[in-house]
Amino acid sequence: MNGKLKIAIATAQVPFVRGGAEIHAEMLKDNLIKRGYEAEIVTIPFKWYPEQALADSIFIARMVDLAEANGEKIDLMIGMKFPAYLIEHERKVLWLLHQHRTAYELWNTEFGDLHHMQHGDDVRRLIIGCDNKFIPRSRRVYTNSLTVAKRLLKYNGIKAQALYHPPILYEQLRSGEYGDYIFYPSRINKLKRQYLLVRALKYCKSPAHVVIAGSGENDSVEELLRIAEQDGLSSRLTLLGRVSDEELIRWYADALGVYFGPYEEDYGYITLEAFFSGKPVITHVDSGGPLEFVNENNGYITEPNPEAIAEAIDNLYFDKRMARQKGQNGLRLMRDLNINWDHVIESLVSV
Repeated sequence: MNGKLKIAIATAQVPFVRGGAEIHAEMLKDNLIKRGYEAEIVTIPFKWYPEQALADSIFIARMVDLAEANGEKIDLMIGMKFPAYLIEHERKVLWLLHQHRTAYELWNTEFGDLHHMQHGDDVRRLIIGCDNKFIPRSRRVYTNSLTVAKRLLKYNGIKAQALYHPPILYEQLRSGEYGDYIFYPSRINKLKRQYLLVRALKYCKSPAHVVIAGSGENDSVEELLRIAEQDGLSSRLTLLGRVSDEELIRWYADALGVYFGPYEEDYGYITLEAFFSGKPVITHVDSGGPLEFVNENNGYITEPNPEAIAEAIDNLYFDKRMARQKGQNGLRLMRDLNINWDHVIESLVSV
């Protein structure tokens, strides 16, 4: 390996929005630097509406020159997020977080918006055409999960290898008590489906509480409060907003279990963080990434409805010995999979 290798991490970001994709890129940069490489994140600002903005973003990515910077050659480009992974480079490897989802698995669903736009069909064809043409030009294509790899094969006929990485706090996460609350830390929006968990409280036979961490869309936050108030269960719902790393670790440590029920998640740090904290996970048959890790030994995979969630919560509440066993099975799985950065970095740079 060349310790002076210059590596550009190409990604995209909605200004003022920070989530798992941004943390992912920062972790990659930090771990490259720790291993002697020079690494920098190159970010394209991203806007998905109106549809012309999507088309423009593709053209912008295709115009970016990452061959060199300040007179010095950039040796390797790692492309991560649409449309930045369309940037051309003679030595490019992709580690796809996901494609533009509203052109693929979210098309014509309640979670997408592109199909509602006047020229949505045209822009969708443009996106798929560019992915089909430019993704195969990479020296190697990795994805952050098997779920994303399957989508790429299904919609584009392109094979990719899943490359798992650990969450940022995995070495600090710990297992504490098995309390009386189900924890869900995530950005609050319709796609993450916090509303299903809050609706489940009405059907619980146990007095379990729900604790949700994270900020999000005002409409989605207000909906959670409205559901709890209508059901007369406001006292059993806690919305923490943004929390510090120390608070996050503590809330994980003493939870009865963790709910992670998004629709078609790409990877999902929450599953791994829960297991590193020794907690069982409740997820759904259509949740995507979590299904690569959750099974009957370490959690519950249910239909996405409040009644099924409530039954899983009650099972954990009334049998905390079982809850502990499932959580410890999840922790054991993380250790058995040997998810670590050494393997990730070696895979990405050896192209």
